Amino acid sequence: MGQWAVIIPADRWADERLFHHDTVTVSAGATAVAADDEVLLVADGNVVALARAAKPHGDELVLTYLRRSFDNPLPAPTLTDGEITPVDPDTFRRFATALGADPTGPHRPTWLVSVALPIEATTPAEAVRQFWSHVLELGPAELPTYVWPSGDELAMQAFVLGAEANQDPEEEDED
Repeated sequence: MGQWAVIIPADRWADERLFHHDTVTVSAGATAVAADDEVLLVADGNVVALARAAKPHGDELVLTYLRRSFDNPLPAPTLTDGEITPVDPDTFRRFATALGADPTGPHRPTWLVSVALPIEATTPAEAVRQFWSHVLELGPAELPTYVWPSGDELAMQAFVLGAEANQDPEEEDED
């Protein structure tokens, strides 16, 4: 079984940070990555995930996520030499261990996520239709999403484009 580092292109990396995907597809070209090989995913000079390669589909390589560290990536300046490069076992093991334990365990916290929009409508059904239209139209670039740990509403934070965003207009005026 081989061990590799694969660089995620910037546009694909932005999409991965916004939406939960089980797999990521990258251009494979003439790579030697085989099915079941382990892969460190690298974005912006950081290891952001550990994945397993699926059977290649033509020029595309499908990688299934095993562990993610999107919010706390590991600096990896030595793994940015090529789009797909082999990694020595010691380096690979060091990064895989640093990514931590399997994130599907029982220690995972529960989060509440909310989107709230004031909508004028004549019926509840019309309000729901308008809500989904606004969500599709505005998307993650303009629509703040609020998240907080279950049971701790005072810890609520707003996120836009997958990053924390201040939504207090009074604090913005102070700058």
